[in-house]
Amino acid sequence: MASFRCIQAATGLRLLPWLVLAATLLVTWTIWDHERQINRDRLRSQFDFALKETVSRVEQRAAAYEQMLRGVQGLLATTHLKDHVAISRYVDALQLDANFSGVKIIGIVERVAVEDRPAHIKAMRKSGFSDYSIHPTSSDPISALIVQREPAATGSGSPLGLDIWPEPIRRAALERARDSGMAAITGKIRLAIDRASDAPPGFVMYLPVFKPGQVHDTVAQRREHLIGWVYAAFHMSDFMASLYGAQSPGLSVSIYDTVEASDAALLYRSSDAWRARSPAHIAAWSANEYMVVGGHTWTLSLASQPEFEARLGSDVTNLIAAVGVALSLALAVLVWLMVHGRTRAMRLAAAMTEELRHVAQHDPLTRLPNRALFSDRLSQELARAKRDSGRFAVIFLDLDDFKPVNDNFGHAVGDLLLQQVAQRLQSAVRAVDTVGRIGGDEFVVLVAGLGGQEAVHTMTDKISQALQEMFVVDGHAVRVSASVGVAVYPEDGNDELTLTRCADTAMYRVKNANQAGINRASSAPA
Repeated sequence: MASFRCIQAATGLRLLPWLVLAATLLVTWTIWDHERQINRDRLRSQFDFALKETVSRVEQRAAAYEQMLRGVQGLLATTHLKDHVAISRYVDALQLDANFSGVKIIGIVERVAVEDRPAHIKAMRKSGFSDYSIHPTSSDPISALIVQREPAATGSGSPLGLDIWPEPIRRAALERARDSGMAAITGKIRLAIDRASDAPPGFVMYLPVFKPGQVHDTVAQRREHLIGWVYAAFHMSDFMASLYGAQSPGLSVSIYDTVEASDAALLYRSSDAWRARSPAHIAAWSANEYMVVGGHTWTLSLASQPEFEARLGSDVTNLIAAVGVALSLALAVLVWLMVHGRTRAMRLAAAMTEELRHVAQHDPLTRLPNRALFSDRLSQELARAKRDSGRFAVIFLDLDDFKPVNDNFGHAVGDLLLQQVAQRLQSAVRAVDTVGRIGGDEFVVLVAGLGGQEAVHTMTDKISQALQEMFVVDGHAVRVSASVGVAVYPEDGNDELTLTRCADTAMYRVKNANQAGINRASSAPA
């Protein structure tokens, strides 16, 4: 019986190193998976923000072009529709190339009844267009005739006198503008100025022009007093190129006419001009957003590209995996040595265990808590605040001028600068607060036991002042600034994910403002 027990004990000891290896690998996988999930949530938040921002930029640009057309519409309230000189001078004053670079053509369309066509032709020829004629011929009771285009037609392109009323897509937009009194855009068309078969898709925006001094409050009144339209023609690729701001890198934008996301309805695709193609990459994130522009529905489709998906967190997660596996193997070997009677292995195993824990929870460059440890402390503070009805703040910081340091002085100087930034941040906060580095030049601060709102401003000011002082790194004088975003519990969220998203979004809002020349800290919206 004693021999049997000895055999059992020896067997258990032989299995102990394998059990230790399995346990430490499980810990490594847990930490790695947690970090990967946090990165994924953060990237998703940035993707959703980019989608809303792109929709907003498209809508803002369309509104700017509509206001430009309303200026021409206002001119026609005091100027005759056929006053070509006055209209031409007004369009020249707009400086389309500088202020409205997406516009290809600004023009005037006159509504002419069938019985008035001979008199209309005579008036146009009398005003200097000796070869003016209406084309194509149509039996419709009215015509919608192009009577002016700026820049004026020379050589190729549609000549004056083109009747666009018979074209179903243009006619639908003309009628919608007439009956609503508002701007209306066409569906996907090929512009009349384009002769090539592979010309990019375009659209036209129309605004109605009514008889001066007449009431046009109802649909019937608007139809009765309509005299024409002003319009602006666009290539969709030029329209998108004229958007305010820059598109987030690593994201592919497609726009479709109406709600059908098909090749036939494709208006624009950023990854390959306007032509449809089948991407080899399957996007990790994609979304569609419907928007109404000029009374017409567009579908904006946003998809992530590999460079967007890979830019956050890959170095940290790979480091956690590599270090965790290496230390797990080392710890298993030490346990094996312990089993074989080497007593000093016990002390070394304890040290290795502590080193594994420290490496898994701290940034190797700055020795600050990493994302995993910061998340754990945030969870503890969240539980304490909920229990005691307390308040605390999460602060995200991103260095604004860090890349030039690496470019001008090298990455070694950049690493030393990050270490000094970490030291200043730790000096600026209290002992109960936590400063962490979550990757690259991004840091986070957990401000525990927060008082009133003034305490938030005091802390952010103290942090900003600490970073404003000149750094001396390896003999180089370096100055950096930081974009700061703040989220406060419980005003900005009552869980870890919401608070970190709010702080991250606030930080990027400040960073975008700083790039536009505004340097200030921002708090997340309540």
